[in-house]
Amino acid sequence: MNKTEQDRLAGSIGRAIAKQRVRSQMTQEEVAERLGVGNEAVSRIERGRVIPNIVRLIELAEVFNCEAAELLGQASFHIDDQSSRMKQLLAPLNQNDRQLVMDLVENLTTRLQQG
Repeated sequence: MNKTEQDRLAGSIGRAIAKQRVRSQMTQEEVAERLGVGNEAVSRIERGRVIPNIVRLIELAEVFNCEAAELLGQASFHIDDQSSRMKQLLAPLNQNDRQLVMDLVENLTTRLQQG
């Protein structure tokens, strides 16, 4: 993996962790306290400056009460992982809202393909 790919992965994982932290209604300070690290460590992870190791990723998942695979899946650029993420996002919606999202995605992809 080259430097550009590592930077992209770090940024993607950082964004996934930040989203999960916000969903969990926690501050960076609260996460840092639960992990026993400084606030700056959490900030560096969320900004994609540092990629958390496996142990830290599992600890973060425990803090957010989710699976480590969920954090990684949110950060993945693989279509199967992205499809699974879409399924998770759609699941709690009612049928009409799911259809609205699907229509938006379909219209957006059509427009992007026309470039």
